[in-house]
Amino acid sequence: MSNNTFKIALIQLHVTDDKEKNLNNAREKVLLASKNGAKVVVLPECFNSPYGTNFFPQYAEYIPDGESVKALKDIAKTAGVYLIAGSIPEKEASSDKFYNTSTVYNPQGELIAKHRKVHLFDIDIPGKIRFQESEILSPGNQVTHFETEYGKIGVGICYDIRFPELAMIAARKGCIAMIYPGAFNMTTGPLHWELLQRARAIDNQIYVAACSPARDTTASYHAWGHSTLVSPNGEVIATTEHEPAIVYGEIDTGYLKEVRQGIPTYSQRRFDIYKDVSEGF
Repeated sequence: MSNNTFKIALIQLHVTDDKEKNLNNAREKVLLASKNGAKVVVLPECFNSPYGTNFFPQYAEYIPDGESVKALKDIAKTAGVYLIAGSIPEKEASSDKFYNTSTVYNPQGELIAKHRKVHLFDIDIPGKIRFQESEILSPGNQVTHFETEYGKIGVGICYDIRFPELAMIAARKGCIAMIYPGAFNMTTGPLHWELLQRARAIDNQIYVAACSPARDTTASYHAWGHSTLVSPNGEVIATTEHEPAIVYGEIDTGYLKEVRQGIPTYSQRRFDIYKDVSEGF
């Protein structure tokens, strides 16, 4: 493992019902993050459309031929960054299925990874919130990692963070970080947003970042915000509140190595008495 350090930027965007405006806003903020030294830039879940099952079919695009992917390729190339482009509603060309999909681009503007949300956000907390992504969306069926010169990085989307297996697999496969574009709400956000990030980081001794949309109380869905970067020791390195913002932090693979040497849980797994969940991936 190299001792490279690089800057990551989490862009907490204000999302509107105007897709073109959202894409232009994303471009402006990604270019700003690049000018400020970010090498990896992250956008929020559903950054190009309002978040809601009623909006997904209206805003869905084919990948890689949709307008958002074409714009994102150009943004990544112009900025010269690895761009983890939050997520967008995807319509599969070969079927009538819809997905909540994250796309990843390298600094040359090439699409290098695609992650369809594996765990759909189906919850019902009486008197507080009911949301059923499965009414419209289909789940993805693969784990997603991509290579950079800094190290391998894994991707999940929002509700995926509640299931530790994706991060465990990523860590066993050599990932230095898990990135979760997400949009926790005003009920689940205060309860678990930061806690889950810190848990995934400590469990696997990797960096964890989660990037949310900014909160819009005039929208039908109110995002919690608080985009955050957590260290392999479970420390909050950088965070923000709920307004539009860019959160900057450093990912240091040398520090990751130090953490694993100091408290060597990564190498102390007892696969003789329980299974390695990464086998087969």
